[in-house]
Amino acid sequence: MRCPNCRFEQPIAPVNREVREHAWEELATLPPKPRAAGGQVLQCPGCGAVNETSALSGRCQFCATPMVASAATDRIVPEGLVPFRVNKQEVHENLRKWARSRWFAPNSLKKVNSAETLHGTYVPHWTYDAATASSYNGERGRRYTTGSGDNERTEIRWTRVSGNVSRNFDDVLVPGVGHIPVAKLEALEPWPLKQAVAYQEAYLAGFRTLRYDVEPEAGFQHAQRRMAEVIREDCKKNIGGDQQRVHSVNTNYGSVTYKLLLLPVWFASYVYNGKQWQVMVNAQTGEVDGDRPYSPLKIACAVALVALLVTAWFVFGQHHHHH
Repeated sequence: MRCPNCRFEQPIAPVNREVREHAWEELATLPPKPRAAGGQVLQCPGCGAVNETSALSGRCQFCATPMVASAATDRIVPEGLVPFRVNKQEVHENLRKWARSRWFAPNSLKKVNSAETLHGTYVPHWTYDAATASSYNGERGRRYTTGSGDNERTEIRWTRVSGNVSRNFDDVLVPGVGHIPVAKLEALEPWPLKQAVAYQEAYLAGFRTLRYDVEPEAGFQHAQRRMAEVIREDCKKNIGGDQQRVHSVNTNYGSVTYKLLLLPVWFASYVYNGKQWQVMVNAQTGEVDGDRPYSPLKIACAVALVALLVTAWFVFGQHHHHH
């Protein structure tokens, strides 16, 4: 931890606690959601001002002192977090590289590394483990050829099949916030989840921390959809043959566990053409994902250039041919 005023640094002593998975059955024993919509009132330790916030941590809106709320009032407290590794300086560097590598982006995008706002934010995610056993019904297709010579053609003969597959899933990740598009958060994957450390409030100081608003039960449904895609591919492999059809899959989920993890994301936003664009950076791996404008002029030039080359190739090709 570093004091924003005098730069005094104090290492965060790691707590001697494992980041552990929680049995699904635990959910039934938890009290229902205690959270009121209004968020909570935090008094700033710096200037004493009262701030109302729905986040777990942030800065005082009056003097910018870091504030951390207690997560103890939430239904589920974060189990662990992946700390920020990429600092502000490196984010600017990564944004610059990202902007440079975007083809067809307007030249002013190069200035994105001086993004107007840059927020270091811990984003809550659920992870789920499950031992799955699935039975399926489907068809296996085998190719064969009929006829001979010019009349030869390939057909497929289908046979009905059924079978079983099983797979253990570890740390299937589901964002715990509904207001950031899921696809964008998933674009920041993979995360080094094994590097998660046990949750301590000290890590949150100076960063914004979002509270989860997707309950673990809803998150698990999303995780099951992610698992189902993998299981379907397992079924196809199991069917074998040249082509496969999967008609139905019935899956049992055993020994389900969950945990709440905070993952570090830098949010940068910049204004281009009067519109706000957002870029996100994985603050552990440096992976950048974001919205970017396209330059119609650059695209038009590229299209014209291709057309020109094709025409030239055609003209010279024909010309050469006649001699």
